[in-house]
Amino acid sequence: MNRRPPRAPSRRPQAPRGHAAPREEEQRLFGLNACRAAFAHRPQDLRKVWLAETRIATLKPVLAWCVKHRLGYRVVDDAELARITGTQHHEGVCFAMRGAAAPRLAGLLRALPAGPALLAYLDGVGNPHNLGALLRSGAHFGLAAVIVPATSTLTLSGAAVRVAEGGAEAVPLVHAEPGEDAVAALRGAGFALAATVPRAGVSLFDAELPPRIALVFGAEETGIGEALLAAADLRLTIPGTGAVESLNIAASAAVCFAEWRRRHPLRA
Repeated sequence: MNRRPPRAPSRRPQAPRGHAAPREEEQRLFGLNACRAAFAHRPQDLRKVWLAETRIATLKPVLAWCVKHRLGYRVVDDAELARITGTQHHEGVCFAMRGAAAPRLAGLLRALPAGPALLAYLDGVGNPHNLGALLRSGAHFGLAAVIVPATSTLTLSGAAVRVAEGGAEAVPLVHAEPGEDAVAALRGAGFALAATVPRAGVSLFDAELPPRIALVFGAEETGIGEALLAAADLRLTIPGTGAVESLNIAASAAVCFAEWRRRHPLRA
């Protein structure tokens, strides 16, 4: 697959006071597309760069930015990159960046325009690779945000961001506030809750999919919690051959996102 060239750096608009959660501490991002997307969206957050010699030409605009803004960069070998990132899957580059400011749920819902909107709510999901894959497909189909409970341990880790291939810059991860009733907030913003279940739901391809919908996905072993399942407005199942019990969450999400988008095409 051909990689697209990076876009020119553009600054993300700052959220109004009270709409954004505090920034995460500095984090290390790796993976070529993940790093280029982070730089394209928020170059002001870049702090340091490590790269393999083979990436110098590809990352020339980033290195020019580093020189202009007196930021450090080092050309290192694969072993050093593996040590810095903690993985062999670094793709020849690592950025130290200040964490992006994530919106708060209330602020996100107020900022969404009227009309069709797609959200994902993850209940008990903890695998960063599943999160990354979901963010990638979500960015492709226009997912507005991924929402998780206040108790969720999910973060935009380096692994999740790499697997997202740039999707983490397009789709925010929003933690509900402690004590916040996320279901009530979603309903107040006009969203229907659709729980995805492996069996006994309405076929995704036959069900009416509302224009404003929050698709709920549970952990593969435990599924969606009983209270959240009971609160759902509809239950959706992806029909299949039955040769396997179900799709994993990342694959299920991609299928659901695609079907919703087919019913509610992007506006020109």
